[in-house]
Amino acid sequence: MNAMPPSFYAAPDNFVPGRNETLEASLRWTALAEAARVVATLARVETEPASADGREIGELLQGADPWRRERAEHGIADISAFMQPGIVALLSVSARGVDPKPAAQALWEEFIDARAAVMALLNPAGAA
Repeated sequence: MNAMPPSFYAAPDNFVPGRNETLEASLRWTALAEAARVVATLARVETEPASADGREIGELLQGADPWRRERAEHGIADISAFMQPGIVALLSVSARGVDPKPAAQALWEEFIDARAAVMALLNPAGAA
């Protein structure tokens, strides 16, 4: 058999269930904000002020109920899943000399709506 045997070593001291996922989501959120600026530039729209930066989103995730945190982390992963290929497509279209503005505007609006949904999930009092 070539299956890996289970590891009986203790998890690293810096591993805290839920916290590492939150750190990853915070970093992803920051990267998404940068990606959104690229999309906004291609869409020729002004960027809206960020609803939360990476540190703030991390604090919101840490303070959220577990079910809200889990759904928000999935939401952030979903945003990343549509932004990555979207930006690749926009840059590819732009490289061919085609105006990416209409597609970029659609991607921008999708990002804004998804970002608002994540923020409403994490900060229900602020969403009202």
